[in-house]
Amino acid sequence: MSDHRTTVVVITHNRRPELLRTLGRLRDLPEAPRVIVTDNASQDGTAEAVARQFPEVTLLVPGRNLGAVGRNLAVQRVRSPYVAFCDDDTWWEPGSLRHAADLLERSPCLAAVTARIVVEPCGEEDPVVAELRDSPLTGPDWLPGPALGSFLAAATVMRTAAFRAAGGFHPGLWLGGEEELLATDLLRRGWWLSYVPELLIHHAASPVRDSTERRVLGVRNTLWFTWLRRPWLPAVRRTAHLVRTVPRDSASARAFAQAAAGLPWVLRERDPVPSRLEARLRALEKARRRSAARRYVG
Repeated sequence: MSDHRTTVVVITHNRRPELLRTLGRLRDLPEAPRVIVTDNASQDGTAEAVARQFPEVTLLVPGRNLGAVGRNLAVQRVRSPYVAFCDDDTWWEPGSLRHAADLLERSPCLAAVTARIVVEPCGEEDPVVAELRDSPLTGPDWLPGPALGSFLAAATVMRTAAFRAAGGFHPGLWLGGEEELLATDLLRRGWWLSYVPELLIHHAASPVRDSTERRVLGVRNTLWFTWLRRPWLPAVRRTAHLVRTVPRDSASARAFAQAAAGLPWVLRERDPVPSRLEARLRALEKARRRSAARRYVG
């Protein structure tokens, strides 16, 4: 039974086999969602393969690697009230998109729902699931699950209007932990985010993932988010904690160097959150220090 309330958006870069597998899974979903793919300047024939094998997919080819902003480009084409994000190595369980749309339809102040992530082929839960399930934040009784302070773009269905109103993913961060800034801006506008374990997404990690480069981007973007949205004292404390705890290697040095190089634009755009939201960010920071999914390794 088709359900056109949700459009699926996927970004990809040089992962043709993984993307084709994901598109095959999405094509088989009973909801039969519209799918939009942004090909971030792949050089492995990705765009040609998608056009040939999945002509029903809307394919965007911006000609350069936009990173997470490729999702913004795709959302410009979305006409449905909800947009489901997934990566080229993740795919939604049949029925999950319908259930997510029902939840968002039922709760007008809910901006996004994040699914439980299962790692394939072993079928075990991703370590980040424990962090979602045990979120320290509280929320209203109508939330369908634990309140969240951020979300995972590879496993989230979002209200299209909320995404657009918050400005989408910030182009300065490009990729790597880019969700935290958007999530904070959504919370600032009064929206709620929730983890819903009944929703399910599968993740078969790409073998071509560059874990070291992802760590560089992750540390850099954590610093930029901290300097953009946290008041000065918490920002200094968070920066000092990262200095003490990240691996002392060339990747960490590159991350801090890139973060420092971006200080001019970060300070121009700096807009600290109010105290009520800072208290929530502080609780999240404390919980994440214990998370097995928040180790800067690779």
